[in-house]
Amino acid sequence: MLTSKSAQNRTEDSGESLTAGGALLVRLKALGVDYIFANSGTDFPPIIEGLAEAEAKEIDLPQGLVIPHEAAAMAMAHGYYLATGRTQAVMAHTNVGLANCAIGAINAAAEHIPVLLFSGRTPTTEKGRFGARTVPIGWGQEMHDQTALVREACKWDYELRFPEQVSEIVDRAKAIAETAPRGPVYISLPREILCEPCDRAGLEAPALMRAPAQGIDADAFDTAAGLIANAKNPVIFAQRGTGGVAGYQALARLATDWGIPVCQYWAVRLALSLDHPMAAGADPAPLLAEADVILVLDSLAPWSPDIHKLKPGAKVIQLGQDPLYSRFPVRNFPCDLALACDVEPGLLALEARLADRLEGHKPEAEARFDRWSRRNGEQRRAVIARAEAGGQDPMTKEFVSLTLSRALAGRDAAVLSELGCPLAPMSLDHPKAWYQEPHSGGLGWSFPAALGMKLGNRERTVVATMGDGSYMFSNPVACHQIAEALELPVLVLIVNNAEWGAVRQSVLGLYPGGHAARSNRMPLTQLSPVPDFVKVAEASRAFARKVEHAADLEPAIRAALHHMETTGTMALLDVRVRP
Repeated sequence: MLTSKSAQNRTEDSGESLTAGGALLVRLKALGVDYIFANSGTDFPPIIEGLAEAEAKEIDLPQGLVIPHEAAAMAMAHGYYLATGRTQAVMAHTNVGLANCAIGAINAAAEHIPVLLFSGRTPTTEKGRFGARTVPIGWGQEMHDQTALVREACKWDYELRFPEQVSEIVDRAKAIAETAPRGPVYISLPREILCEPCDRAGLEAPALMRAPAQGIDADAFDTAAGLIANAKNPVIFAQRGTGGVAGYQALARLATDWGIPVCQYWAVRLALSLDHPMAAGADPAPLLAEADVILVLDSLAPWSPDIHKLKPGAKVIQLGQDPLYSRFPVRNFPCDLALACDVEPGLLALEARLADRLEGHKPEAEARFDRWSRRNGEQRRAVIARAEAGGQDPMTKEFVSLTLSRALAGRDAAVLSELGCPLAPMSLDHPKAWYQEPHSGGLGWSFPAALGMKLGNRERTVVATMGDGSYMFSNPVACHQIAEALELPVLVLIVNNAEWGAVRQSVLGLYPGGHAARSNRMPLTQLSPVPDFVKVAEASRAFARKVEHAADLEPAIRAALHHMETTGTMALLDVRVRP
């Protein structure tokens, strides 16, 4: 039996070994992990010892960041990936910390975001082994199936059983997380195993395995190009962007050359500037009523079948890393042709095949462009006019969104919105300019995700806009502490209507003439009395202002941005809007 004394001696006597906890950290760095977003607990001594041991031995490790709430840790890893495309690690404390990670895992799974999620496992042994239980929570935190807390949201899970497994298991975890459809993975870390010595040899070697790249099915893409080229009224639906700059530009060219409107219904990321002539309105109904060929780009729910009807005989092409969204039990959108690939290479391949066919279809493509550009232009002008008309006291969300967009003009900026400023009035033209809360609806996401995005690119202006309820969901005291500690100047803009506005809209959608709609105060939606969010931000020495008048909004936004640029600290605006 490996006793406490013998384990310590084996670690101290061998210059070629580390604790398994330290070995895990070394391997993560070798695989390209920059940060470990951690909330430590009593299972962390071997991890903390590993950090100190590596520092003493001058071994390069990921930077360990203290994140005082696990939900923030998961959202920061999410935001960092959106900014950089690099998978990061989250470490939580046994089952209780893992439970706080569950919403973040659900959000990451819904949006195909890879995350390496670790949590300790309470010691199995009660005595006689180094790392055995030493405090009562060692009994209180044990579960029959700790992994069940996140299993459905994770692609793969495992419990580390021997220290010599560290390299291979971490390599496998990262490769699986980054294999399409991407998503979080989970590894449970028993304390006794982390305390054991681990041979350092090979810990900094190249990855044992890597995620496979998706290919292009030439025949399927030829068929898709033929369907689109011969369509009378093709339409494109996009929710999760285009993958990158090349994909963004390819979609803009394709839509222009072929006169195809692009609908971004409930867009999570921007696929096409809303000022583009082929950017259609957000309502799918008029598009679907005419469309004979529909190209769906990585969209979980491109329309709502209960209210949006397809034209009989319409052909649907679904393109994405998992075009059928296989992990979701019910998603019965038609799919006459599936193109399984990432959106950016898929768009480039499709554009190349369509270019060969354009000459024979130019007259109808140009006629479609003229027709749709007029219709889309009228809708765009109406959206802007409605937003401008909302500049009366109290303001509308649309006015706040338009004002923010104009204040950000000329900046390299990213806006993360969670039931905050709507996309429709904004003028944004970059594939990394807009992010909406995940369709899984795990609230409290945009504030910490913005912190992760800022960490990934400190040169960008990052704005987190959210409703007052979402701000409270974000564990704001923890997030403000993180922003100050890590010097992450983001702008938090709260559109404050003192209610669950999304819940109200859902009720009105189902019962437009019901009792709840006629009541002065709709049940279970009110958030009054409203806390003083300015004081919450000021507790961490942030710039903070309450904005109640439309005339004060733009100066307040510009003052907040100036403060961030000149001081390197964050800013918060509590903007009062009408229900």
